[in-house]
Amino acid sequence: MEFIHIGFGSLVSAGRLISVVSPDSAPIKRLVQEARDRGMLIDATYGRKTAAVLIMDSDHVILSPLATDKLAARLGMSVADLAEDEE
Repeated sequence: MEFIHIGFGSLVSAGRLISVVSPDSAPIKRLVQEARDRGMLIDATYGRKTAAVLIMDSDHVILSPLATDKLAARLGMSVADLAEDEE
């Protein structure tokens, strides 16, 4: 089982991760609020600004202080790979 460091000593299972998204859009903010209301939100920011939102296959939503590009690098993706997908 492979784990990914998401900041401040917190780890998540790479096999259970569905998506890593930016927290800036309104739909993601709604998703975070709905997860908070359901008790499925895990705040791993330790009071820092949320830089990425991780969506797990267990319906949990995790807030991370690390940016999506840093998390992508830890998943083995490069920023160049991400730029090619956006074109």
